[in-house]
Amino acid sequence: MRFYTTQHPLYCGIDLHAQAMYVGILDQKGDIMLHRNMQTTPETFLTVIAPERDSLVVAVAWMFPWYWLAALGAEAGIPFVLGPALSMPAIHGGKAKHDQSASHPIAVLLRGGRLPQASGSPATMRATRDLLRRRMPLAHTRGEFRAPGQKPTRQYPLPAIGTKLASQATRDGGAERFADPAGQKSLEVARALSGYDGALLRAVALTILTTATHHDATTLALLHTVPGMGPLLSLVLLYASPEINRFPRGQECASSCRLVK
Repeated sequence: MRFYTTQHPLYCGIDLHAQAMYVGILDQKGDIMLHRNMQTTPETFLTVIAPERDSLVVAVAWMFPWYWLAALGAEAGIPFVLGPALSMPAIHGGKAKHDQSASHPIAVLLRGGRLPQASGSPATMRATRDLLRRRMPLAHTRGEFRAPGQKPTRQYPLPAIGTKLASQATRDGGAERFADPAGQKSLEVARALSGYDGALLRAVALTILTTATHHDATTLALLHTVPGMGPLLSLVLLYASPEINRFPRGQECASSCRLVK
């Protein structure tokens, strides 16, 4: 944990939302200098912190709107600390429904050196990382659509349809395995749904692979050489740990991935 006690004697905690944000500023003694709600715009934020801008360090919980605030801090030369929201039990564990803001507890944790810090993804990689994450629910939905096409063959039982449902040749003709019209209709629906998003997923994967190659082609090529690691898992690791050298041991890396505490 880095302490900001000499050059940055003021601590700013931000509870950031899509349409509004609470900003709390503490001095070195812990006295509240500012605690207010404001619009989520760069102009409003810079205007509010203008008197203390040169002595301020900003901390915000890692929620989805933090991109613009991190970019603003880098452009304006304001120290910026990103904290993982799920690793802040001191805030979220004691937060009640009537609480209006977590900005003050964030500033208190920052001042006391107890704010867990996360590593933000480089600005040039964020859009591709978001697209990679967007692909995950699409792949899960595709698996849910394909599952009903194989379950009936094990329930009745019937000859297996095949393991490669990605192939159109494997999916065709499955309905004829059922003598009952209801069973035939069930397999027809499963077959139709299992292939409707194939072109969309391929287009998403192609875009991710193309942009990822430009971001860090060397690391991506090395990840592809790991036995058992396919293209998608390689991309997940590439974008999950863009600064892998920040982990001195493997245990820290596993903890950052929430595999262990």
